[in-house]
Amino acid sequence: QVRLVESGGGLVQAGGSLRLSCAASGSDYRIDVMAWYRQAPGKQRDLVATISSGGSITYADSVKGRFTISRDNAKNTVYLQMNSLEPEDTAAYYCHASGRYYYSYPDTFVAWGQGTQVTVSS
Repeated sequence: QVRLVESGGGLVQAGGSLRLSCAASGSDYRIDVMAWYRQAPGKQRDLVATISSGGSITYADSVKGRFTISRDNAKNTVYLQMNSLEPEDTAAYYCHASGRYYYSYPDTFVAWGQGTQVTVSS
């Protein structure tokens, strides 16, 4: 079973930066797409950014130009560099991965991390 562990959240002032990391662990699998979602209190979970194994990237309009997603395929780790943070970015951030197992059936999987809190003060 693929497990995702996030780190790097915290409290920062508006205009500051944080870097989130998410490391995947398990055996006999391939991750196709890794992504970051966020969920503010009382709101739905929204997609922030995605990155494929080939490096294709998408961003939510609200974070374009401020956030950068990157990935180390050898380490099965995805990062989210967040700059120019705003109070509206306050949320729990969740890592997401989808891929395939090599020797199991069903062979596809979706995994979520436990979440890391990002709080931006004004």
